[in-house]
Amino acid sequence: MPDAADLERALRAVGLRVTRPRLAVLDAVHANPHVDTEALIGAARARLGAVSHQAVYDVLQVLTDRGLVRRIQPQGSVARYEARVGDNHHHLVCRSCGAISDVDCATGEPPCLSPAGGEGFVVDEAEVIYWGRCRSCAAGRATSSNADRSPPQRGAP
Repeated sequence: MPDAADLERALRAVGLRVTRPRLAVLDAVHANPHVDTEALIGAARARLGAVSHQAVYDVLQVLTDRGLVRRIQPQGSVARYEARVGDNHHHLVCRSCGAISDVDCATGEPPCLSPAGGEGFVVDEAEVIYWGRCRSCAAGRATSSNADRSPPQRGAP
């Protein structure tokens, strides 16, 4: 995990001023992969004392725009943020508990998938989400129901 000096260098490398809210949010994203906005607000407040919801949203937007943070939002879930960027990795999402895990590119070199009939598109990224049940949930439930086949409800962890 990067230290404060590494985070400061990362911000400067993409042309951003180093601010306490940016450092707090970027540090929290590195410390908590696939973290949601509410958890980031809590982490920023724990570190800084007072910071508004809007300030955290603004920081997340600029960090995402500059490529320091990746925003993902699996169907039925709130937006999540991660610091693993630029490698076109994919995600495993548990239908039962909503846990999210990283998985490397499916096959070959990024973007690792070529669409059939791409009609002139130059693909530079593929976003793949694998749905299923994590080890813990699969061990606790040997049978599946129709409810298990749908993504977790909005707001699920």
